Amino acid sequence: MPGDGLPAAPAVPPLPARAGRIAIVGRPNVGKSTLLNRLIGRKLAIVSGRAQTTRSNLLGILTRDDAQFGFVDTPGLQDNRSGHASRTYNREVIQALDSVDAVAWVVEAGRFRAEDQAVGRALPKEMPVVLVINKIDQLSDKRLLLPFIDRVRREREFAAIVPVSAERDAAFDPLLDALALHLPEQTHLYDADALTDRGERYFAGEIVREKLFRFLGAELPYACDVSIDQFEELPALRRIYATISVLKAGQKAIVIGERGAQLKAIGSAARQDMESLFDCKVFLELWVKVQRTRARSKPGSDAGVSDDERR
Repeated sequence: MPGDGLPAAPAVPPLPARAGRIAIVGRPNVGKSTLLNRLIGRKLAIVSGRAQTTRSNLLGILTRDDAQFGFVDTPGLQDNRSGHASRTYNREVIQALDSVDAVAWVVEAGRFRAEDQAVGRALPKEMPVVLVINKIDQLSDKRLLLPFIDRVRREREFAAIVPVSAERDAAFDPLLDALALHLPEQTHLYDADALTDRGERYFAGEIVREKLFRFLGAELPYACDVSIDQFEELPALRRIYATISVLKAGQKAIVIGERGAQLKAIGSAARQDMESLFDCKVFLELWVKVQRTRARSKPGSDAGVSDDERR
């Protein structure tokens, strides 16, 4: 106690605070978005069983006592020769790599392909890379894990190698601890309670797009775009009007379904997810529009007109 003549106990210095950004990269469909959601503890990124569901970089923020992580979920890196969309997605990945302090490179346990090697070649040599071996729960023979690790570690030097199951693991402390070591010692970059830098309007469009992957066939969702026409934010309610754009009239009919049943199911599932994320009631109205572009049109003609269907 003060004044009793005893020397004061030395103060224990706090651990240095760390904060930074980490790119989550990998080929398509290795579970990057699922991993982001589990690390953050909230569903921010949309997920599906099909490749290239993610189209743009998405920041998810996790704040611990000792570190703040800014995870950047990226589209699956592909061969640039795959088409314009792939080149656009690849630019998103390269842009993310230019602005992060470390990389979480996600591969699928037991499956290391030429596409994975291409990801490794795209990573800056000086960048700290933690290899995340995902889907270990799907490995038929766990004895194959060590030979697989030996195979992949020949690609480059890794700061750490962490096997996980993004679907099943309850905690990810070993991965977070390995990544925290490579964040700069600095104060937080974001508010302590922040989850992302995106607004609700962005997530409304992404949630609708996720439901298109869930309810429609394998190819059709890639031909669909979602735009938020109106987003009204009230204290306990969001009024959202969105348009689903397709390329052909036949696609429009598929999205709407018989007597509007398909569109109603898409809207209902999207609304429930929005209410969970936004923590309020949501009124959602969806339109389906066919984009028509005419190569030649006379002055005053209706080039570019759209058919709208409201449900």
